[in-house]
Amino acid sequence: MARLKSSPTKQIVPHDTKFDIGDNAVYPGHGVGKIVAIETKEIMGSKCEFYILQILESELKVLVPKANVSSVGLRPIISRAEAQKVLEILKVTEVKIDTQTWNRRYREYMEKIKTGSVYEIAEVLRDLFLLKVDKDLSFGEKKMLETARSLLMNELSLSVKKEEFADEPEVRAIFGI
Repeated sequence: MARLKSSPTKQIVPHDTKFDIGDNAVYPGHGVGKIVAIETKEIMGSKCEFYILQILESELKVLVPKANVSSVGLRPIISRAEAQKVLEILKVTEVKIDTQTWNRRYREYMEKIKTGSVYEIAEVLRDLFLLKVDKDLSFGEKKMLETARSLLMNELSLSVKKEEFADEPEVRAIFGI
């Protein structure tokens, strides 16, 4: 199968993003969470405000300093239009899959997941799914495939109705629905 290298779509997060209690937000590498509180804590004599984010899938609680929202990559969930771009990325099958060793590919894909960019996570999911068709994935790659699938599924299901992305055969195959 001839494949062309795809170009990543960058996700831009405004630096002045603010959240309220009850808002959903995405924390890179952990996924969708809900802002359950906003607290002020004193650290080394300085008062700092924190968002308390509870990750939906793992119940993990994360404290994110309000001043560091953009540097840690905390962002709102994607819009319906952004969800459509993600679905388009997932449908592309003519991409060049990196043929380097699995552990180098793993490190590269892990860096993409850590960015928190829904577009880069979609590329990782798509690439690993296409690679799985051609050969067996390593244990780490299988785990990463499931992580990327879970991160995307959780966010997409909050952005669009599941039926909207389940209607696409390519996307349905990737998500196993």
